[in-house]
Amino acid sequence: MRLLIEQPRTMSSGSSNFLLVPIPEYPLLDCVPNKNVKIVVLGASNVGKTALIVRFLTKRFIGDYEANTGALYSRKIDLDGEQVSLQVQDTPCVSLQDDAEGLYCQEQINRSIYWADGYVLVFSITDLNSYRTIQPLYQHVRRIHPSGNIPVIIVGNKSDLLRARQVPDHEGKALADELGEPYFEASARENHESVQAAFLFLCQEVSRALGGGNGEKRKGGLHLARPKSPNMQELKRRFRQVLSSKVKSATAL
Repeated sequence: MRLLIEQPRTMSSGSSNFLLVPIPEYPLLDCVPNKNVKIVVLGASNVGKTALIVRFLTKRFIGDYEANTGALYSRKIDLDGEQVSLQVQDTPCVSLQDDAEGLYCQEQINRSIYWADGYVLVFSITDLNSYRTIQPLYQHVRRIHPSGNIPVIIVGNKSDLLRARQVPDHEGKALADELGEPYFEASARENHESVQAAFLFLCQEVSRALGGGNGEKRKGGLHLARPKSPNMQELKRRFRQVLSSKVKSATAL
């Protein structure tokens, strides 16, 4: 399986390709977490990667997003009674080459794979091509981390769109079984519980893999510098847009 590395079209200095967006903690934690859990979400275009992340961290759904440039979301959570600092890296899309034998993948994605401790591989059940990217993407992650002890889950998103389904549930499970990883079907739009179950499962697996350590990257991993100016402005703007459109729709009725 060939991998074609595509450089981002716009690059800036330092680590500014990664925007750290803090999400308000719920429940609030009183002391400093002693473990860092770092997760990256990977998949093809329009599979709902950003929607899944925001749904998990805020319980809210936003139906429309601008093209993702790689936001890094942070939150403190209570995980099995342990206080944990969670970081979730969103990523640009990957896609199959025209001959379906290789994968287009930006260098930014490779840095995220090196950085993370756990992986969410997402496809849409309404898009067969997105499903076909999962196996080569999984193999690419395993080439970067050949030890085989990194937690990975496969998520089939948009399970609410049953009439548009192109990937049967049993095929998603069969692929996950072939890869030896857990499979979840989820709906970022309709079912927060399904999203939460998938992400919490992965967080728990990563936490166990890290053991008593503080979550620092294993030897040979790539450290990404923390951005200097975290903010919530973009998410707030999106929420305002959605609320405004709903109010206008209700007024027009």
